[in-house]
Amino acid sequence: MSMSKQRIGIVGARGHTGAELIRLVAAHPGLELAFVSSRELDGQRVADQVEGFTGEVRYANLDPAAVAAQGADVVVLALPNGKAAPYVEAIDKAKPETLIVDLSADYRFDERWYYGLPELTRERWRGEKRISNPGCYATAVQLSIAPLKDLLAAPPVSFGVSGYSGAGTTPSDRNDPEKLRDNLMPYSLTGHMHEKEASRHLGVPVEFMPHVASHFRGLTVTTNLYLVRPIKREDVIARFNGAYAGEKLVRVLDEAPWVSQIANKHHVEIGGFAVSADGKRVVVVATLDNLLKGAATQAMQNINRAMGVDEYTAIPRP
Repeated sequence: MSMSKQRIGIVGARGHTGAELIRLVAAHPGLELAFVSSRELDGQRVADQVEGFTGEVRYANLDPAAVAAQGADVVVLALPNGKAAPYVEAIDKAKPETLIVDLSADYRFDERWYYGLPELTRERWRGEKRISNPGCYATAVQLSIAPLKDLLAAPPVSFGVSGYSGAGTTPSDRNDPEKLRDNLMPYSLTGHMHEKEASRHLGVPVEFMPHVASHFRGLTVTTNLYLVRPIKREDVIARFNGAYAGEKLVRVLDEAPWVSQIANKHHVEIGGFAVSADGKRVVVVATLDNLLKGAATQAMQNINRAMGVDEYTAIPRP
């Protein structure tokens, strides 16, 4: 079946996630890249910057009105937190039926926007054209906790370590390979945006302590869960297998996954499932590529569903 292609634009495409999205769009039979907006790369050919993209599209420096004037069917906002609203307002005015997927935290707490973590919120989608894409850490944390949510005796505690691509492209200590060499950099140890996000969408308080390491991509989250009653390890694994049976982008493992094995992969790996001697404490480890399942791949799942095509179109399978 040949479909007429939907036109997609990406705003803030210089960043790492923008490049990953462009690659996914290039492989998608139902999408064509209409525009990519980047102040820094204005005028350069996308094909010269992003391996895997062929085509004549050039980066352009588009303000919100210019983005809206493109009349695209789908617009992905890949901007730093706090920058999305003017684009949303301009598109609302010009073409409200546009599908907008926002990759920042700006609408993750907004009831009017659908929170698109498909493995946990797929059933809640009501055809919304405004989709808030979850945070990378928040995705791993929620998938680690959801199958045991009904048994919690206390707030789960998650210790996270991410590669420095998660710190974006604007120079800082947290993406400086020299400062990260032989180092682990703690930050936002209470009240991190993804802590609030995971707590809100799981409906249970979560405590989260993030760190940045010297690798480029991939994150790992180790979560400690205290339970109201003892549980056997095989029952923990059965719960996770049951929760994610049929999920093509979640792989439940016996062993704890390694972050070195998730780079450039589109799925989440969850494993470890260590149970204390008294059966009332479980430790779960999850890894994902923060630029893919943590951002671009998840956005593509959401776009596919909103387009009415198979959710996994153009997403390489594990």
